[in-house]
Amino acid sequence: MVPLLFWDVDTQVDFMSPDGKLHVPGAEGITENLRRLTEAARRFSIPVVASADDHEIGDEELSDTPDFRETYPPHCLRGTPGVGRIPETAREDFTEIGHEPLGDEAISELLASAETPALLIHKKRFDVFTNPNTEGVVRALDPEQIVLYGVALDVCDRYAIEGLLARGYANLTLVTDAARPIREEDAAALLAAWKERGVELTTTDEVLAELAD
Repeated sequence: MVPLLFWDVDTQVDFMSPDGKLHVPGAEGITENLRRLTEAARRFSIPVVASADDHEIGDEELSDTPDFRETYPPHCLRGTPGVGRIPETAREDFTEIGHEPLGDEAISELLASAETPALLIHKKRFDVFTNPNTEGVVRALDPEQIVLYGVALDVCDRYAIEGLLARGYANLTLVTDAARPIREEDAAALLAAWKERGVELTTTDEVLAELAD
């Protein structure tokens, strides 16, 4: 069991950069808070689970005529600069988790190989739990508290939060000033609904102050 887990959702160039293939409005404005959270994870030896879109042409999520709900223009294509993480959240020590099922024993070995695990889980869909290894990773870590941030609030953040809640991880915190939605008009209702379900809404300053206590 780990007492605290940081969960970094899709802080990739194509989402975060104004020149990215699927830029999340205002995402560039949260990079400093993302940097601070990433540095705090290193400084306080906090395990990190990060997710990353890992697309190829033909993936179900991609479309040349997207509806921007279930389908989006091509983005985060494997082998392109846009699939990489921004410098503020990039880590050389990430252990990458691909799409092939690993099994509980292999996942346990991966976690045991690092003093403080930093895992990068690839995904083809919005929902990080569509990777067959995600559930096993979280189960093996067994976090008491999860602090989540990244993009986009109303898409991949939403799937991660809903997926964690559905699996019984109720001690969940969203860092609101380190997340941004694609559709601003949807954000308030999502935040209110999550708060009602017990998700704590906090800020980067509050997270760092609590760690420093």
